[in-house]
Amino acid sequence: MHSASGGTRSLVDAAVTGARDPAIAEIAGTAVDVVVRSALDADVDDVLAADGYLLATPENFGYMSGALKDFFDRTYYPCLEHTKGRPYGLLVKAGGGGTAAVDAVVPLATGLEWRPVVPPLVVAGDVTDEDLAAATELGATLAGGMATGLW
Repeated sequence: MHSASGGTRSLVDAAVTGARDPAIAEIAGTAVDVVVRSALDADVDDVLAADGYLLATPENFGYMSGALKDFFDRTYYPCLEHTKGRPYGLLVKAGGGGTAAVDAVVPLATGLEWRPVVPPLVVAGDVTDEDLAAATELGATLAGGMATGLW
């Protein structure tokens, strides 16, 4: 996750709230351990330790943030053979359309053979209550699927 203006951070906070929903533990019999790392702080050990991922980035100049690009630069090859098949989701806070940022991240996740289990959430412009609700749902869906063994 990387957030300079706070928009991406607010969406991540909403996704984390969804992922930590007590109903997931009630249904699945276990809660999902949610760990949040900034893109600049996340390292190979974090990637290897996780069972799934929610990548979050602002759209910067029609691309993912430099911090998320740096994350992939540092972790891609060391994790390549060890994280195949893991589920992931993508959240983009866009000033424009956001599709270029999605188009930049998806090939890297595909190369790692991570499985997209939720559609990318692209939020353009100011973050609204509806956007926060969508991020909460995204987090709950990703975590719920992991907790129940769906993915």
